[in-house]
Amino acid sequence: MTDFGPRPPFREDPQPARRPSPGPVVQTTVERRTDPWTLVMGILGGVLLGTGVTFAVLGFTGVFEEPTPPTLPPPPVLTVPPPTGPPPTFGDTITATGVAERVIPSTVFIEASTFLSAGSGSGVIYGEDGYIITNDHVAGGAGDLFVIFSDGSRFPAELIGADPVTDVAVLRVDRADLTPIEVGSSQFLSIGEPAVAVGNPLGLEGGPTVTSGIISALDRSLTVTPGQTLYGLVQTDAPIAPGSSGGALVDARGRLIGITTAIAVSDVGAEGLGFAIPVDLAIGVANDLIRDGRVRHARLGISGDTVWAEQNGAEFPVGVGIGNVEPGSSYDLAGGQVNDVITELAGNPVNTIDELLSTLRGLRAGDVVQARILRSNDQLVVDIELEELNP
Repeated sequence: MTDFGPRPPFREDPQPARRPSPGPVVQTTVERRTDPWTLVMGILGGVLLGTGVTFAVLGFTGVFEEPTPPTLPPPPVLTVPPPTGPPPTFGDTITATGVAERVIPSTVFIEASTFLSAGSGSGVIYGEDGYIITNDHVAGGAGDLFVIFSDGSRFPAELIGADPVTDVAVLRVDRADLTPIEVGSSQFLSIGEPAVAVGNPLGLEGGPTVTSGIISALDRSLTVTPGQTLYGLVQTDAPIAPGSSGGALVDARGRLIGITTAIAVSDVGAEGLGFAIPVDLAIGVANDLIRDGRVRHARLGISGDTVWAEQNGAEFPVGVGIGNVEPGSSYDLAGGQVNDVITELAGNPVNTIDELLSTLRGLRAGDVVQARILRSNDQLVVDIELEELNP
């Protein structure tokens, strides 16, 4: 694991009794001797009788009834306040110190191990029912999980669910006096606004580490492993080290805006670029995992790529051109065709294939959405019932 990922029955017949040889008749006192096999069978019968009575009593009292599976508490009900002005900035009333004091009690250290390996990461407390959000690459597949809180206490944790498509996982601990993190929104982020990362880098003892920086970019796509690309990420220059994966990226008011997941590394080492799963996506996935144990990601059933248009000597991305439509897929059933160009999906502008995939990550199989497409010289709007992605 890396940082941040149950005699045959024996029977012997007694020998036949020997007849005594004839001899003089004498009077003797006969001692009645018990046949050992009779004794054994008597004891065995008593045991079986007692066992049967015991089983009957236990069955009557309900001991052997199937236990009722535990019911998990529902996901927290969150209300994100609308923006009231420009993005928050550090100043006289809002400081990195104040943010740290607010966020550290909501940040945890996670120990994860399997039969062959062990690793560590970070997590954030989500709601008051013991839920903790972290990365799939931190906790997914782990056999043993423990959570260490900022006060030093260590609790065993249960893996509620993990989603490798978005690298989100949810744990649960049996502890009541929790300090849940305040949840913000990634919808209103601005490039250049302050950002603070809180996590447990390198598994160092002594509590979480706090680093500060800015929001460097939005809607980044990053290939983290062969065949796995994350979409719509928040980029920051707040230092994020191994072990901080699954920790909190917060704004200047200490509100969660992302779950840290990766850093950029080149031949010369770390590049000072960190990436976080936007909080709106992470919360949606976490709620699905809590409620259903899995995420029904959406797909269209197409293959395509970014289409470029030329204007005044420059090229601009204008949509996603469809190169193939799977027969019977969502897009096929909606009347979609090869050479269509998707320019909008579910109300979100789509200029590139990455934007299309990022939009799909926020949707679910079974959702009915509208897509705006270009076909020849016509603009069309079609309704599509999304199908489920099988990763």
